[in-house]
Amino acid sequence: MNAAIWLVIPTYNEAENLANVVRAAGAELHTAAPGRYRVLIVDDNSPDGTGAIADAIAGECTWVEVLHRPGKAGLGQAYLAGFTHALAHGAELLIEMDADFSHDPRYLPELLAAAEDADLVLGSRYVAGGGVRDWGLLRRLVSRGGGLYARTILGVGVRDLTGGFKCVRREVLEAIDLPSLRAEGYVFQIEVTYRALLAGFTVREVPIVFADRTVGTSKMSSRIALEAMLLVPVMKRGASAALDRASAAKPPESAV
Repeated sequence: MNAAIWLVIPTYNEAENLANVVRAAGAELHTAAPGRYRVLIVDDNSPDGTGAIADAIAGECTWVEVLHRPGKAGLGQAYLAGFTHALAHGAELLIEMDADFSHDPRYLPELLAAAEDADLVLGSRYVAGGGVRDWGLLRRLVSRGGGLYARTILGVGVRDLTGGFKCVRREVLEAIDLPSLRAEGYVFQIEVTYRALLAGFTVREVPIVFADRTVGTSKMSSRIALEAMLLVPVMKRGASAALDRASAAKPPESAV
């Protein structure tokens, strides 16, 4: 089934959350874009049975599809696999969203509305109206400090570079050399946005409130976030070369 809007949800041990988040997201998408959406669950062979639950949901809901991967290979790799699949099936807008309700599905219509005049829309915790809930002091400091560090190194004004709730146009993903993106969680999110900016695309932030999960175990830690920040200078050096490769790979306009 081809659809213009694809919501990509990566999962690993999300058996307790998945059914509820997919149905909540589907309700929002049905209101905002009836008949134009598809939800793609990308499961990394979760040992808690998430993959089987995903298959059951897809059996009940014609707008849900499941991509099974052989093992846990990281959030970035899951998104790359999901994006590649969605693009091959006609996606024009692709949305990233976590499976644990830390990204509230009620924001989906706002992201889609903002995408009408922006190429990349970020659900932002750090613009007016945004925020976080149920975080400890250390996590707040790491998130704020990491964002400031990345903005300074990269020389960009985007407030929430590490956020993973975003809506991106097909043209952006085709221009930024997807296969060369780094697979690390936070660095992946930063690099998608940074490459989009370098390529001249319009990036817009809309406020969201990020809530810590109430069910299941978080896959992120302060240590992982700090390690990812160390890779930002390396990522910056490789971004321009990646865009050049992507541009060179495109056929000349006269051949299209």
